[in-house]
Amino acid sequence: MQADQEFVETVVKAIVDNPNDVKTERTVDEMGVLIQLTVNPADMGKIIGKEGRTAKSIRTLLRVLGAKNNARVNLKIVEPEGGKEVKIADAVSEADEAIAPAKAEEVAEKPLDEGQATEVV
Repeated sequence: MQADQEFVETVVKAIVDNPNDVKTERTVDEMGVLIQLTVNPADMGKIIGKEGRTAKSIRTLLRVLGAKNNARVNLKIVEPEGGKEVKIADAVSEADEAIAPAKAEEVAEKPLDEGQATEVV
């Protein structure tokens, strides 16, 4: 394991709640070194940090380490398959279903004024 890859694993394992799920993969090409980081989906927020500050800090330190070794080092944080989008979409659709009947009753009770739309979107 190279120094840059070991550095990423050490720092990330110290931050996350599930250090056994931390995995790194190092590849070298004409663009430089790419380290792909995979963590437990529950730890993604800790690695990214507020407004991406933690991830940016790790990348900055990696660049310094790479400059010391005359190499360009990049970090890619691998997102879990499906991500949280599915969970958020499910929660929104459930909330819409709970609110929709209440809105329909509210609209049915109000008389329409002249020129007012007849369809609620």
